[in-house]
Amino acid sequence: MSTEPTTGTETGTGAGTGTDTEVVIVGAGPTGLTLAVDLARRGVRALLVERGDRLFPGSRGKGVQPRSQEVLDDLGVLPAFRAAGTPYPRMLNHLGAEVQGEWDMLERVAPTEPAPYAEPLLVPQSRTQELLHARLREVGGEVRFGTTLTGFRQTADGVTVELSCGGAAETVRAAYLVACDGGRSTVRRALGIGMTGETVDPHPMLVADVRIAPSAAGPHARLHRDNWHMWPQAPGGGVGLCPLPGGDLFQLVAGFADERATVDTSPEAVRDLLTARTPLTAADVVEVVWASDFRARAAMADRFRDGRVFLAGDAAHVHSPAGGQGLNTGLQDAYNLGWKLGRVLRHGAPAALLDSYEAERLPVAAAVLGLSTRIHRAAAAGARTRRGATERQLGLGYRDSALAVETRTGLAEDALRAGDRAPDGRYAEGRLFDLFRGPRPVLLAVGVPLPERPQAPAEQLPTGRLTAYEPYGTGLFLIRPDGYVGWAGRSAEGVGPESLTAYLAALGTSAPVPAP
Repeated sequence: MSTEPTTGTETGTGAGTGTDTEVVIVGAGPTGLTLAVDLARRGVRALLVERGDRLFPGSRGKGVQPRSQEVLDDLGVLPAFRAAGTPYPRMLNHLGAEVQGEWDMLERVAPTEPAPYAEPLLVPQSRTQELLHARLREVGGEVRFGTTLTGFRQTADGVTVELSCGGAAETVRAAYLVACDGGRSTVRRALGIGMTGETVDPHPMLVADVRIAPSAAGPHARLHRDNWHMWPQAPGGGVGLCPLPGGDLFQLVAGFADERATVDTSPEAVRDLLTARTPLTAADVVEVVWASDFRARAAMADRFRDGRVFLAGDAAHVHSPAGGQGLNTGLQDAYNLGWKLGRVLRHGAPAALLDSYEAERLPVAAAVLGLSTRIHRAAAAGARTRRGATERQLGLGYRDSALAVETRTGLAEDALRAGDRAPDGRYAEGRLFDLFRGPRPVLLAVGVPLPERPQAPAEQLPTGRLTAYEPYGTGLFLIRPDGYVGWAGRSAEGVGPESLTAYLAALGTSAPVPAP
């Protein structure tokens, strides 16, 4: 079979041979792992395949934004992330061996009741994937390593996926296929979906994980681990060394002033670059663990869905690493799609619910692409940009979505509305996030009584009530499984397309159906 994936359509049911599953996920990066965890806890059978023989080894995407921390909280893995990560350090500029001054890249904010996770966590991407993989195993899932997608065919009721593992071919029949296979997505190319974008910066860049000798990186050494060290005026291009948590590694990011430069990622070349551009000696650079090169580019797929095939993460949008947005946007793609697949496959929701994935996530990805591009270009021009509320992603929402039904009138301009992120707060002996946690919607009453029967008899809808809580105002709030307000009203009474009953029907109101 050709190594280039093939795609097509069939008129029959295409039952196929081999292992049947409900969702095939291609790519075990952060996006694919997040989706696999979410589907597993919803009782959806998913096959996660990864062409490599192990998880990605580098630190590349190392920032976990507050909104992503809320996602990880719901998935039950945030304590492990907080144990593995550290707050972002302050920047320290150098000119050769001379220390020039300290500054802060972040707008530092304190946690609040509505937003308990206020600042990004620094966690290497390799560690992010290890933690998500461990969580996937805890909920009964696994990654099929060394497995390549070689083709797929869609029908009206499913997708037949062709796989190759160790030279052996296998056919898998699934209801849906999700491409989480990166910026060079083989699935996206097989579908013929274009990527529209631009080069953010024509200058090549090097990123690497390097181990620095304790004598050079200890608490009293010239390269201590309390700061993110920068040489913006280094000969040949700027250099940054960021201490990575949990050991003696630093992430090196180096730019090249010559647009035509060929980046050598060999350990010897990385060591030579550090000794040429910083005060470090060759002996200080104990090991180059991983290295890669790139040119910053921003691009987005023309669409995120083709029939029963979805694109998520870098397969749908690629970003400059500036601002720490790409990995987080991919995590939230998976979180948005996961609950919708779960409602369709387990709770009888209309398949039209899946149309909202592209409608909601494509505008978010477009906005984030613009943000990361602006940050990158400002930094390249020498500006000391600060990361604030926009980068934390807590303000992202879906007010324009068909799944945002706001029936209250006369609201203040800053009032919480359908489509907004649902704030946290104290509730009973715990938090609202404890009430919301889990793979189902929740009905919250604030300052109004709960209806007597707010759900269809087949599915028990969790409910909660607060006498008052300023971040919510007053009303009934149907909280979607991904932590956004889906429906809001003064009461549950009424019929029609904007009623609570109609909204619940669109989410599927049957009791969970066991996986086939």
